[in-house]
Amino acid sequence: MHGKESPGQSSDFYRRRARDYSEVAHAFRQSVYRQSSHSSIVDDWSLMSLALKRSCGSRCLDAGCGPGARDVFELWRRGIDVHGIDRSPEAVLVARQVHPEIAERVSVHDLAHPLPFENASFDLVLCNAVIQHIPREDVFAVTLPEFARVLVLNGVLQLMFKCGAGTLTLFDPDYGESRTFLLYEEEALIDRLAELQLQLIEPSSPTEPGGCLYFTDSKGARHCTIHVRKMST
Repeated sequence: MHGKESPGQSSDFYRRRARDYSEVAHAFRQSVYRQSSHSSIVDDWSLMSLALKRSCGSRCLDAGCGPGARDVFELWRRGIDVHGIDRSPEAVLVARQVHPEIAERVSVHDLAHPLPFENASFDLVLCNAVIQHIPREDVFAVTLPEFARVLVLNGVLQLMFKCGAGTLTLFDPDYGESRTFLLYEEEALIDRLAELQLQLIEPSSPTEPGGCLYFTDSKGARHCTIHVRKMST
């Protein structure tokens, strides 16, 4: 019988499957999008490139970098001054083993607690498919305000999340078990971010991606990604 993960047990999943997760991520097996709402947003790299284009500088935080810290390594390889954090010690250990070049750039931290960085430390914060593991009350009271605090004026937050109401349970064939995720409604997040002086980036032309960007992942889960800019301190 396949195991079933609940949102509260996600840390156990990443502890047990850290190396497997790193292999799946580096093989890009769950990183190509289906049914994207914009033709230019086809995978994790195209979304990252859009965030970098919108960023006002080169200091980046990958908040919830995951086992292997694939994106931290890719950003570092592109010349970005990047740091990654993840609440799982096993995730960080695997990242340091797989990419020793960035060993000092990844560390353990739980996003349900205040970030260990000074105000205005980053031009760009990436948080991809992470809040689905964090209780809603912590996301709205701690995680989002902390992202706003560590961003510079005009800095950008990329927030990717499984969208909807309630929870979603699905079978993940890459790990052979069912997993459960918290869903978030777009408007609630956008409204909370606006309270924190983070404004949704709308498209400047009919062909440019902006606003809420949607795609379906390889497991059939619908995601939304938003880019918001810090408008005041």
